[in-house]
Amino acid sequence: MNKLGRVRAPHHKNTAMCVPEILPIPAEVKLPMSMHSGTPANPVVNVGDYVKVGQIIGEASGFVSAPVHASVSGKVKSIETMDSITGEKTVTIIITSDGNQTPWEGMAPVNVTNTSEFLEAVRNSGAVGLGGAGYPTAPKFTLKDNVILDYILINGAECEPFITSDSRTMLDETEYVWEGVRLMKEFLKPKNIIICIEKNKPEPIKKFQKLCEGREGVSVRVLPSLYPQGERKVLVYNVTGRVVPEGGRLPDVGCIVVNCTTVATFAKYIKTGKPLVTKCVTVDGSAVKNPKNVIAPIGTPVRNIFDFCGGLKDDVKKITLGGPMMGVAIPNQDIPIVKITNAVLALSAKDASPPQPTPCIKCGRCLFKCPMHLMPPYFENAFELKKPELLKKYKVNMCTECASCAYTCPAKRPLTQVMPLAKNMLWEYEQAQKAAKKASSVSQEKKEAK
Repeated sequence: MNKLGRVRAPHHKNTAMCVPEILPIPAEVKLPMSMHSGTPANPVVNVGDYVKVGQIIGEASGFVSAPVHASVSGKVKSIETMDSITGEKTVTIIITSDGNQTPWEGMAPVNVTNTSEFLEAVRNSGAVGLGGAGYPTAPKFTLKDNVILDYILINGAECEPFITSDSRTMLDETEYVWEGVRLMKEFLKPKNIIICIEKNKPEPIKKFQKLCEGREGVSVRVLPSLYPQGERKVLVYNVTGRVVPEGGRLPDVGCIVVNCTTVATFAKYIKTGKPLVTKCVTVDGSAVKNPKNVIAPIGTPVRNIFDFCGGLKDDVKKITLGGPMMGVAIPNQDIPIVKITNAVLALSAKDASPPQPTPCIKCGRCLFKCPMHLMPPYFENAFELKKPELLKKYKVNMCTECASCAYTCPAKRPLTQVMPLAKNMLWEYEQAQKAAKKASSVSQEKKEAK
């Protein structure tokens, strides 16, 4: 990896000093059972049930899964299969709010005395990777016996343009982030906990540097403001110098990376009993009338959030959940925010109209800017030629889809858009190979049996 060879994307941190405002309770919320990586949650309520804020409505259904909690009080209107932001179908519970926000009586501080109880509490909190990855936090913290945990890196880099919701967590919920640091130090026993913050966030840096004074094994690392500084493998390399191998996981090199808002979430649950039911979301972009940070119930339609910010200008071209580099464009404003939504952006035609690509000029900029030392044009060519064996050879699965290649390409090639399609092509190819190998093995066994 290039230690500093990445993109100097414009920051556009327009809402950095905007204290989050609380959104009025929406008339209804839509809560997908798949707001995380892994297995979707299983609904445990029925149509017509009355639910309260913080009540479990979807149980975690496997090791890599996470529970879903009601974000409003009211009646379950329907349980439907709906399109998710990834295009996949997911079971979704729709709740009509009564406007009272009645808390579930089972919410109470959690007594944690050992690692097992800590992991159970993290799981019950509903915490997942809130920086956008969505991997459930409890299995991330569940380490094999032979793993020596040298580093826990708390990711406060927030390197995407526009987004400031994590910065607000570090400023407004400092006590919960710090309590999460204490809990991880006590129950996961890492040698070092490092709070990683880009240098364009001076106020969070000052706060946590002061808290770290005199604390052994806990420190702040101030990072250059470069994109994609917050990508987990990039962060591990830049802070520790360790390289995560292809197909490997962060614990293989003695590291865990956890988002700062995720840390605040499970710490708040342990201290108060309140699970993950709201999100601080940055609302910004050239088509938003009044950019701000908003605290909204999970499942709130995007329309409500824009209305709270004064509405949209007339020249809206694209709306995304997440940042301009790795966010996902949505088809309409009825789509709800989910656990991993850290921003809702509305961009004008000037900022969101795709450029007309021209032939690759072999300049090599994408290679130099790729944090993983990959060759994006090779993936594009292999995909167009339908040669999955080349995708495997050039290690397409190492791509983090950070969009640095497309951002820096003077020919405006759609390199990033090809990557997930190429990965899917390789996956189908490998599945076909496995099936063929299995069929051949069965055929050979039959021949030998005769």
